[in-house]
Amino acid sequence: MANLNSNEARFNMIEQQIRTWEVLDQNVLDLLARLPRDEFVPAPYRGLAYADICIPLHHGEHMLAPKLEARLLQTVAAMAHETALEIGTGSGYFTALLASQTRHVYSVDIHADFLSEARAKLNTRQLYNVTLEHGDAARGWDRHRPYDVVVVSGSLPILPDSLKNILTIGGRLCVIVGDSPVMQVRLITRIRQNEWRTENLFETDVPVLKNALQPNRFVL
Repeated sequence: MANLNSNEARFNMIEQQIRTWEVLDQNVLDLLARLPRDEFVPAPYRGLAYADICIPLHHGEHMLAPKLEARLLQTVAAMAHETALEIGTGSGYFTALLASQTRHVYSVDIHADFLSEARAKLNTRQLYNVTLEHGDAARGWDRHRPYDVVVVSGSLPILPDSLKNILTIGGRLCVIVGDSPVMQVRLITRIRQNEWRTENLFETDVPVLKNALQPNRFVL
């Protein structure tokens, strides 16, 4: 990977990883081709920016693998007039993807240093339609509700109702629910004030979001 330049590596990522993982939305593919992922990866791992792995961040956090980021982006189908909430800013890369597709993104992270680093990267790309906020949104973020799109960047053992309740009518929540090693990616769409449609899309296994709501577990 290190001997490939960024453009070649990005092209190979799209053709070999992302297309083969059922990401065929041309708008998503074009955006991935335009936005350099390596600009958002910590310097020690920059040579692996386009590899099919989760890249370590500080505080024991990770960037999701590129194909999973692409699949989540395709799933929520964000539109230019919509407002999005991202729970877990991390590197700021997925924030940048959402900001490129929506009117405004509110992105929340529990780690303040992630936010300052992400702001610098977003400014470099002239993505100013993002509000970065420090806090714990693992069980929801009411401050700017309702949202048309909500994406959670880590997994949740169980899904709190509070995350469904912050959606607009027609709003979509993309979330990874369950316990390792088998978790379900779900798309939840709010149909009416008190009605939601849930679609189980595919299985994956990613780190749990910090302070996520935990089920009661039987202990001997």
